[in-house]
Amino acid sequence: MAEADIAYVATAGAAGLALAVSAWALRLRARLNATTAAATHQRDAALTDLGRHDSMLRAFDDVSLALTATGEASGPPIGPGELIDRLSGPDAGAAGDMGAIVLGRLKQTHAGQIEALVETGKGFEGLIDLNDVEPWRIEGRVAGGAAWLRLSPASRVMLTGADATESGLAMLGDASPIPTWVVDGAGKLAWANRIWLHEIGAETVVQAREMGLSFDRGADALVAEAGRLGLKQEGFRWTTGGGHRRAWRIIAEPAGGGAVIAFAIEVTEAEETRDTLRRHVDAHDETLNHLADAVAIFGPSKRLAFHNTAFQTLFDLDSAWLDERPTHAELLDRLRQRRRLPEVMDYAGWKAHELEFYGAAQASPDDSWSLPDGRTLRVVRQPHPLGGILLIFSDITDELNLRSRFNAQIQVQTATLDKLNDAVAVFGSDGRLRLHNEAFEDFWNLTGERIAASNDFDAIAELCKTTLPDPALWLGLKARVADPDPESRIAISGEGRTVDGRVAAWQTRPLPDGATLVAFSDVTARRGLEQALVQREQALAESQALKREFVGSVSYELRTPLTTIVGYSELLETMGDLPERSRQHAGAIRVAASQLARSIDDVLDMAQIDAGEMELSLGDVSISDLLGQAAERIRPKIEGRGAALTVLCEPGLRPIRADAHRIGQALNHLLENAARSVSEGGEVTLSAETGSSEVRLSVSDSGRGIPYHLQAHVFDRFVRRERGGPGVGLALVKALVELHGGWAEVESEPGKGAAFILHLPLGVSPAAAAPELPLDVPAPAQAEPVAS
Repeated sequence: MAEADIAYVATAGAAGLALAVSAWALRLRARLNATTAAATHQRDAALTDLGRHDSMLRAFDDVSLALTATGEASGPPIGPGELIDRLSGPDAGAAGDMGAIVLGRLKQTHAGQIEALVETGKGFEGLIDLNDVEPWRIEGRVAGGAAWLRLSPASRVMLTGADATESGLAMLGDASPIPTWVVDGAGKLAWANRIWLHEIGAETVVQAREMGLSFDRGADALVAEAGRLGLKQEGFRWTTGGGHRRAWRIIAEPAGGGAVIAFAIEVTEAEETRDTLRRHVDAHDETLNHLADAVAIFGPSKRLAFHNTAFQTLFDLDSAWLDERPTHAELLDRLRQRRRLPEVMDYAGWKAHELEFYGAAQASPDDSWSLPDGRTLRVVRQPHPLGGILLIFSDITDELNLRSRFNAQIQVQTATLDKLNDAVAVFGSDGRLRLHNEAFEDFWNLTGERIAASNDFDAIAELCKTTLPDPALWLGLKARVADPDPESRIAISGEGRTVDGRVAAWQTRPLPDGATLVAFSDVTARRGLEQALVQREQALAESQALKREFVGSVSYELRTPLTTIVGYSELLETMGDLPERSRQHAGAIRVAASQLARSIDDVLDMAQIDAGEMELSLGDVSISDLLGQAAERIRPKIEGRGAALTVLCEPGLRPIRADAHRIGQALNHLLENAARSVSEGGEVTLSAETGSSEVRLSVSDSGRGIPYHLQAHVFDRFVRRERGGPGVGLALVKALVELHGGWAEVESEPGKGAAFILHLPLGVSPAAAAPELPLDVPAPAQAEPVAS
């Protein structure tokens, strides 16, 4: 290219570049002008905000001080001049130096904390004690890349926070009914409300501080502990003032910088209520311990809260284990291990059902447990007023047994009454019918429905009057039923005649429970039978009289010829010219006549005894003489049969009161009987021995004896015997001994003889004897034993 072309091109390029640079410069200037305008606007806005913030900071008691990165004050303090004057002193220099002076005063008490704030940004809180005024609170914070110190009145800030106004805080603190006070980090009183000052008797906080007054030493110790540990502390104190003892709950809350806010909440009424409740609970527990029923109380946590002595005894549990307050589930498991619970198939389900009662709002129905040891328990579950449940266990084993026995007895009683022929009704003391038997319905021809509908005595009496219309009878029965007077509640009886001709007997019996039993019976047949028996008794008495008269008359008629026969037979025996054979016949006639006379005498004696007309002639009878006379009378007959008679009598036997003739008569009959029974070579023994209260007379022989089947009837009268006779001899012996108050017995073994024993009392006067005069008669000399 030519140089002209090159020059042209260079010139054109330079012109274009100049135009481009000019355009870029215009655009850059426009942008710079816009940025400058925006920065100016932002500066004006920042200045406005700064002025507003400064005014806001100066409007309150707070004082703010900014620090540089080296820990120096970046400007004068912002805040009230009074505090600045106190901190800087009267010799402060220019305002520019005031921030450094204030910071210097603050570093005297908080140097380490201010250095940590500037170097590491660690905030802090504390108090500044100005001695003559309330303390101020100092706070260190990092904000906007700078360290700031803030000073504020401790009372206002610690009471409600830094954002509250002074007037509102003061009103709130003083109006509080709770004594409240503030203690600084040095343990000195910083502020208190009016109620606190009133409690300690001070007018102002300054006065309280100067006089060293405090709310309570224990409360001061609690506040000091909260300041030392920096943790909230609570306690309970009793104070005495104005003649009253008051309870307080003390709360000490750390407020930073070692300061503590304390509150005293009066709980006197609550404590007295709690103490009263405690006494009631103790009395309640003591009462429950005296109950026979077992009581257990489980709290809301399902743990055992209380149990009485009966509970431990009923389930035989260890008292130490119960004192550990086991849960309800643990108790059920322990009882199951000891077999103190009902045996069920699904124990887990049963246990869960038992624990469901904690959510119940009302008491559940009573339950019963049948234990493996045979006991039955009644279980009562009730919600406890303080939460949880109350369990009551009662051993009703004896109650169930008694109820079963009672029901069985009632059933037996009802069945027994229904089987009675007498009509029985029981009326209570209120006059209402309690029970009646079937015979009562049949007797009065009433149905059970009518009786049930007429349950009152008057109504039932009206129904019965149609059968037995006796007003006096029913009036008297009503008096026995309804009158509570013991004199009226006596057993009475009587009879009446019904309209159908029956004889009705009635009687009443008072029962122990106040009820009255009334019984009616149909005695028509009984009265007819009694009348017939009376008539028969009269006829029997007449026949007995006729018999005695007949026996007496016949005996007299028989004894007269017998006397003649005996006399002439004796005369014939004495005639010398009578042949021997004829003399023997005359002797036989005499013996037979004499035996017949004795039999007639025995019959007459028995008739006299049966008529109760025989009287004994009592006297002192010597046993040895009695036996000797009886032996002499019977000895010829016994020895004539080739047998021997032996008399055994103890020496020195005392006499007895008896009728000697009648006892001798009894011995004669026994000896006659023995003489007939003994054979040749045999022996008859007559003996006597004495006991503590009786004398035993015995007649024994070695004859054939008496068969066993006849021994029970040996003393019966008119029993046919092998050797004839009227059969009244042994019966007369028994009757004569019984007249003396004694008794007779027989001992015999077939083939070995028999023994008849008479038991006679020593000093008992028999009823058949005539009355005797009490004479002091010397005892007769002892009789000598009679030899055989």
